[in-house]
Amino acid sequence: MKSTGTQLDIEAIRQRLEDSRGPKYWQSLEELSDTDDFHAFMNKEFPQHIEEVNANPVSRRNFLKLMGASVALAGASACTKQPTEKILPYVKRPEEIIPGNKPLFYASAHCMGGVASGILVESHMARPTKIEGNPDHPGSLGATDVFAQASILSLYDPDRSQAVIRRGRISTWDVFINEISVALGEQSGKQGAGLRILTETVTSPTAAAQINSILAAYPQAKWHQYDPIHRDNVREGTRLAFGRDATVRYMVEKANVILSLDSDFLASGPGAVRYARDFASRRNVGEGDMDMNRLYQIESTPTATGSIADHRLPQRASDIESIARSVAAGLGLQVSPGATSSDASVAQWVSAIVADLQSQNGSGLIVVGDNQPPVVHALAHAMNEALGNVGNTIEYTRSIEASPVNQTSSLRDLVQDMADEKVDLLFVIDANPVYSSPAGLDFRTQMNKVALRIHQGLYRDETGEQCHWHIPQAHALESWGDARAYDGTVTTIQPMIAPLYGGKTDTELLSVIAGQAGKKSYDLVREYWENSGAVSGEFEAYWQNSIHNGFVRDSRLLAVNLRIQSVAEFGQTPNVSDDMEVIFAADPTVWDGRHANSGWLQELPKPLTKLTWDNAALLAPSTAEQLDVSNGDVLEITFGGNTIQAPVWILPGHARNTTTLHLGYGRSSGGRIATGIGFNAYALRNPSNSWFGTGAQVSKTGETYDLYSTQDHHVVDLEGLGQMQQERHLVRESDLAEYQGDHDVIHDMGHDPAAELSMYPDDHVYGGPNAWGMVIDLNKCNGCNTCTIACQAENNISVVGKDEVGNGREMHWIRLDRYYAGNDLDDPRTFNQPVPCMQCEDAPCELVCPVGATVHTKEGLNDMVYNRCVGTRYCSNNCPYKVRRFNFYLYIENEFNLSQEPVRQMAYNPDVTVRSRGVMEKCTYCTQRISAARISSKISDLPVKDGDVITACQQACPTQAITFGNTKDRSSKVSRLKASDLNYGMLADIGTKPRTTYLGRIRNPNPTLEA
Repeated sequence: MKSTGTQLDIEAIRQRLEDSRGPKYWQSLEELSDTDDFHAFMNKEFPQHIEEVNANPVSRRNFLKLMGASVALAGASACTKQPTEKILPYVKRPEEIIPGNKPLFYASAHCMGGVASGILVESHMARPTKIEGNPDHPGSLGATDVFAQASILSLYDPDRSQAVIRRGRISTWDVFINEISVALGEQSGKQGAGLRILTETVTSPTAAAQINSILAAYPQAKWHQYDPIHRDNVREGTRLAFGRDATVRYMVEKANVILSLDSDFLASGPGAVRYARDFASRRNVGEGDMDMNRLYQIESTPTATGSIADHRLPQRASDIESIARSVAAGLGLQVSPGATSSDASVAQWVSAIVADLQSQNGSGLIVVGDNQPPVVHALAHAMNEALGNVGNTIEYTRSIEASPVNQTSSLRDLVQDMADEKVDLLFVIDANPVYSSPAGLDFRTQMNKVALRIHQGLYRDETGEQCHWHIPQAHALESWGDARAYDGTVTTIQPMIAPLYGGKTDTELLSVIAGQAGKKSYDLVREYWENSGAVSGEFEAYWQNSIHNGFVRDSRLLAVNLRIQSVAEFGQTPNVSDDMEVIFAADPTVWDGRHANSGWLQELPKPLTKLTWDNAALLAPSTAEQLDVSNGDVLEITFGGNTIQAPVWILPGHARNTTTLHLGYGRSSGGRIATGIGFNAYALRNPSNSWFGTGAQVSKTGETYDLYSTQDHHVVDLEGLGQMQQERHLVRESDLAEYQGDHDVIHDMGHDPAAELSMYPDDHVYGGPNAWGMVIDLNKCNGCNTCTIACQAENNISVVGKDEVGNGREMHWIRLDRYYAGNDLDDPRTFNQPVPCMQCEDAPCELVCPVGATVHTKEGLNDMVYNRCVGTRYCSNNCPYKVRRFNFYLYIENEFNLSQEPVRQMAYNPDVTVRSRGVMEKCTYCTQRISAARISSKISDLPVKDGDVITACQQACPTQAITFGNTKDRSSKVSRLKASDLNYGMLADIGTKPRTTYLGRIRNPNPTLEA
């Protein structure tokens, strides 16, 4: 929904909830406000054309577009003729590739923050089209995150750097080598005193060996590392606790009680995909496993981890240390206690958590977010040791980083050397510090004092524009390389396609610095491992196995025995100001800005806020009330001597007197999509307050800015039903004790009529062996959105752009609805509900289609025949679940999909049609995958087994919340889950008989806190 600027009466909303006049589960503040603007938006399911004319200047092009839409009822738009294209057969067929046959899969890795996660890349005739998780890799176990899924789009990005640039002009790699060789020759005489290399976090053994050889050849040269989403506090925390560097590894699946201190460990950071799987493995209530874990979440900004927690306490980031000290003192550690909180609930929380952790005897776990100061990490290490958790639910290894350093200090040292004009030759490899470095360092000004500057990156970005040389970087799917996973497992990276733009890998650039120009990345990686001494036996077999598997087996780092040095070193509780606090956070869709040119990720609704195409200053309802602001009002925020302006978004559950600013927006260079979107939060960041700080000054400017959230789009409209509205719970929940005492508690929350009670005849006969169905476990879903982006990648779903999202026309086939429960706007409970097509047995859409475009198949699918669809939209109007999407325009050809660029067309899945204007589309249960399994079954003369068909959303889901299969097979997992007491259908009482059903959410609260 668009931020209207209409003033929300927070006090009236709060009073409405307290008086219990609102629904038990609510989706947004706008819904609770019950304003005329909200009702107008909800009633505007199909915007009128006159509004299109008012929104867009009338031109011949727009006039023809609108006239084309007006004749959609006649079917003209469904017959759009695609361009005639010439195709050529293979002259020589590549080995193993058979046109029209099954795709091939290759193992590789996706890296974030230098940490690798294993992936499998689907390739059609040497063209990669889809990313899946590697089921054998310990970091993914077959799942992915949104960034891995969207990496296929960045591979085919026509805005990527496509040429070597020398001082603003196109040049060549050979000219670059010649000039750099001269400069390096000058540095050789000075032992590299003026040579600096800046990278982000490096875990690659090959790249690290290259850099070390360069430093050996140039003894006075320096290597600096800086990642804007750095983990300095984590490193310094282990140094404070143990006196050395170490990597922390959690065994989440073994933890009965987990205390998370401002950490989104289930959705962000190294190992998040694996941790989400391990956490969800203890939430199998639908399968009869009552041995649930319990999660306490204390956090400042609402997160996906917090949404799935059994108990969540919103607190300012600066108050977390005090709570950690109080818990530590309660556990018997001799630490300076935290400041006494005036909030009685905090003391109650501390007491309950201490008792719960002590009762577990080695089966508890304390996790701390990367943004918290080193002392909080050290306190967590001390508490985990005191509780006997080390070796059970947590272990330590040597650092997975090749050279662990305090990256903020490293960058500061580089800036100082540049300011002192000690740097003659600077290599910036796969980094963008001109944009992402803290504003207080003024990196751009100091870098311009360097005589010769070289930048390598996927884009000629803000840093590339300021350098003498820019070298296009090879995409990860075009490269040979290696990296370590969260547990240290050596993961191999292999190319799926030759570099589309002649890009060079980081190892190839490093080889130039090392005096080995001309070496290819394949040779560099292979030679390193051949000479590493780590291989026993015949190398060729080792190499082939590692490349085939995607990782080196048994290469995880071994645990080391570390002991806390002295808690006396942890100091005293710092004084914390009551002034407004600013929090900086990685954006959940564009991260630090490197993904800002991805239309998929820009349009992907962010968890919890559901914002698209923008970042915002997040505020708690009470804070917004104090500042007299509503969604879209622009604030002026001053912090650390710098000032920015940012629009407001009010987020229930956010900590009071705090604003969260997501990084990664406000780009000035980085691609057609990235440039000019949002505000640059880096401009407010400084080295001493990388993650949060108090003392911000916030004032209302009087201006407004349009923000678009999808939260109120495609809402299941129950208005006018009175008490029935409250009884038709779309999400259902209970707690473990209640469920154990009454297994009908989920069914009692709604009316689920028996199939034989229907007044309609059962016209559908499923005579074949398969009848497909799906179950989504709300007890596992954390709202990470991976299913949505995986569906988009699999099914060639178009990006529509910000304006069209504002009209409620986003095309995603599966949406993540977010619900709240409770009367406290600043501390509600949160629920996530994925909503694809329900594939109804008695589908309301089928009854009203005048051309039979939506039909029922003999396997239970509600299919769309695109060639028949004439765009009446009757089916969408008749769908109670609001899961159908209409191509108002030829979205595939707009400036966000860039499909007019030949390279972008390579990203499409050839097994799925690309829909045209005037066509209705929706979730198909990945019918192309079902067809592939059916064909394989016929060829092999064997039945389709349970697990042979895996939908894209199911395959990508980190928590395995989605189960798909044959409901006629009573032994299939989907059949077993549908037989669970927790299984229910959304709006099943209206007789649609949905094939997609849900398992109700079961919480495992601490009775002490519930009381």
